[in-house]
Amino acid sequence: MRQKLDEIDIKILNELQKDARLSLQELSERVNLSPSPCSRRIRIMESNGVITGYTVHIDERKLGYDMNIFVSVKLDHQTDNRLVCFEREVALCPEIVDCWLMTGNRDYLLRISVEGLEEFEHFLTSRLTKIDGVASLESSIPIRRVKDSMTRLD
Repeated sequence: MRQKLDEIDIKILNELQKDARLSLQELSERVNLSPSPCSRRIRIMESNGVITGYTVHIDERKLGYDMNIFVSVKLDHQTDNRLVCFEREVALCPEIVDCWLMTGNRDYLLRISVEGLEEFEHFLTSRLTKIDGVASLESSIPIRRVKDSMTRLD
């Protein structure tokens, strides 16, 4: 169910997406609201599940993971058991940082974060292709990120 947000709620969410460590006072000043109603709005959005948590953005390149690769996976069968087994294996792979169940001619879309092609090749040949049920893979290497929005806020 879509939550009704007003202009101030959206301003609060935008500011928190930019910096979730803002003090309540700073946030209140940025959205032109006093701290008490600002705090109340945040609590309501948390209790309604609009705000699901607070996180830190990490530059993977600073940790040595200079390459992202998108991999489309097709399974041999789309049975419940096959999907559960594949997803269980994916959860064990730190190289896989995003995994989406897809419609269309592929079953999953993965984002793999690695140091470079050598690590990707090793991961691909020693781990990903060995997951039971994987029928085929298609890899794509992004050139550059064009847009980076955490969440759609209208």
